[in-house]
Amino acid sequence: MDVNSRHLVFGLGNPGPRYHRTRHNVGWRVVEALAARWRARETWAGPVYREWTAGRDGRDVHLVLPLTFMNVSGAALAAWMARHGDAREGLLAVSDDVYLPLGMLRFRPGGSSGGHRGLESLEAALAGDGWARLRLGVGAVEGAGALKEHVLETFGPDDADQVETMITRAADAVERWLDDGLAVAMNRYNRRATQETEEP
Repeated sequence: MDVNSRHLVFGLGNPGPRYHRTRHNVGWRVVEALAARWRARETWAGPVYREWTAGRDGRDVHLVLPLTFMNVSGAALAAWMARHGDAREGLLAVSDDVYLPLGMLRFRPGGSSGGHRGLESLEAALAGDGWARLRLGVGAVEGAGALKEHVLETFGPDDADQVETMITRAADAVERWLDDGLAVAMNRYNRRATQETEEP
């Protein structure tokens, strides 16, 4: 990955303690995990987003959490870009995905939002979908009518360990994306955890 480009990891979720442990907030929790892991410094705490910055291999990586609600996440990204400039090239959006089994990760270089309202909002802010995303499987729900309730529910106690493992693996995956690029990260992490190859 070009060390001269700007890198932004944007964790989708809803603000506030009511939502922190819900399925919709796993992307948010990955950014929190990275900020703690890297001992990142908080560089902005405005009305629509929070930002931490960490140095990795001689470059700054921006970690951003929107303080808007999920469906208008693009407003937070637009506010960040108003201060920093265009984010498309170095952006990685991290989100939940109800179409992936619990615990599975999937990188994509772009493409459809898959009906995810947060990703749709980012697409609107960026006027396109040509930017990387990392999706975390939170398990399916039967029937579209129950989808809203499903993503706003917390995980059951039997899933707690698997969710924590997924958050850690996703943080590892973001580091791989930063260090080796999207193609390498896709090859390693776009599979079930039990199918991952050993480090090359």
